[in-house]
Amino acid sequence: MIVRIATEGQYRLTDEAVARVNVLDNEAVAAVEAGDETRFAELFAQILALIRAEGTALSEDDLQGSDVIVPPPDTSFEEARLEFSGDGLIPD
Repeated sequence: MIVRIATEGQYRLTDEAVARVNVLDNEAVAAVEAGDETRFAELFAQILALIRAEGTALSEDDLQGSDVIVPPPDTSFEEARLEFSGDGLIPD
């Protein structure tokens, strides 16, 4: 799966990494729904770190479409309410 972190770049993730991101994504949705900004910030940071650490960065010349677009790292909690809802970023 190809994941783009908005304002940053694209990464190719293995199915295993996608599954782990999905778990964190579901927890982030729950944190947003509960109004827990601190927990959301922790989970969002973990999502970004996992993508960066385990994903293979694609070159800027690689014009493949992204399967998932993750909001930019500076996303506010209010903005997160729009992105992290329902099935989250990665639907089950």
